[in-house]
Amino acid sequence: MAYKIYTKTGDKGKTSLFGGTRLFKDDIRIEAYGTVDELNSFIGLLISELEVLDMEGLELQRIQNTLFDIGSQLSVAPDKREQFNLPMPTDLDITALEHAIDRMNDELPELKNFILPGGSRASATCHICRTVCRRAERRMVSIQRLGEEIDAVLIRYMNRLSDYLFVLSRYIIHRQGGKEILWKK
Repeated sequence: MAYKIYTKTGDKGKTSLFGGTRLFKDDIRIEAYGTVDELNSFIGLLISELEVLDMEGLELQRIQNTLFDIGSQLSVAPDKREQFNLPMPTDLDITALEHAIDRMNDELPELKNFILPGGSRASATCHICRTVCRRAERRMVSIQRLGEEIDAVLIRYMNRLSDYLFVLSRYIIHRQGGKEILWKK
């Protein structure tokens, strides 16, 4: 018999964290890793929008893997983390994002105005990713403010990732020969 995807254990509004702790599906921790999952899905869409899987696509695939690591960290109750050897992003992952931002920025014109999301489908998708990333970051901060421990590298990574996605949106427009849409007061 094939594995069944449905378990019916969530039919009453609760779900399990990795390790068995049950929480309501609207718990801030579930919201946080659900938002990371949503971001990962949108990055998959972004990759499919890129004409060729070049350096940016490969970077985005690495980012997807790191987001999966972050989701796994968020999906474990703090009192059960030591039981599992789950992957964790490091400062090297953040540095990699910073190097990618600098590499792309070196080719871009100086930013003198606010820009509106758009210009191309791929660039607009970057902005969707950026805003979902910021929401995931806010959810992690909410967990922290509620007194639960969140490793600081997770929040730093998400903060830097949103910067990366903003610069990537500009870089895509630039490489496509398009024009950024400037905000008009």
